[in-house]
Amino acid sequence: MKRREFLTSMTALGVASSIPTVAKADVINGGQPWQPGQVNTPPPPPRQGGLQYLTPHEFATVGAISERFIPADEMSISGKDAGCAIFIDRQLAGDYGNAVAVYRLGKFVKGTPEQGPQSALTPAQRYRLGIAALDQATQKQYGKAFVDLSGDQQDNVLTAMETNHINLGEEVETKVFFELLLQNVREGFLSDPIYGGNKDMASWKMIGFPGARYDFRDLLAKKGQKLKIIPTSLIDNTL
Repeated sequence: MKRREFLTSMTALGVASSIPTVAKADVINGGQPWQPGQVNTPPPPPRQGGLQYLTPHEFATVGAISERFIPADEMSISGKDAGCAIFIDRQLAGDYGNAVAVYRLGKFVKGTPEQGPQSALTPAQRYRLGIAALDQATQKQYGKAFVDLSGDQQDNVLTAMETNHINLGEEVETKVFFELLLQNVREGFLSDPIYGGNKDMASWKMIGFPGARYDFRDLLAKKGQKLKIIPTSLIDNTL
């Protein structure tokens, strides 16, 4: 018997002998926490077009924050124009937003900053609570929602969030929410455009990243030359 056939037969034998006989097997899927005694079916795929999780006001707020984090300059378009809010909306509607890979059954004890957030809240829930709390804080200080503030006022508020000098209430950890916003805006700005951000591959063109290219064999002979590679998106590979 050839080695490959032998290994295949041994693997099949081992698997067959180790599987207990059961009348019915339950399939557990979906995120945590699981509901006992209920069937958790896979969520429907995100709908095409339009907002998938954020409300129009939340979407505008995230866009304004993206604009302040990554303003437009001579090198690139802004985070807002690059579609960071679209990227975040789609992520919050999916597995990331629902924290399907994160343990959330408790008990939760506040740890050190290095241990990360200790909370049952999903990213989607953090956004919903955080934006509402942010508007309450700016209404109290300026008489306006965050999205209606001037650019300088928005910068002041975001700086206060970064330094934990603004209170967004008991449900929202201010600095944790700020860092979540900053992380997601960065991801949206640098992601493949197939996920909604990085419009026209603006950030890739800015940093010279080639994108999702299959290989570089056509460039091996061009030593020392300025390559001027046009980035390739996953969108291009799915057409």
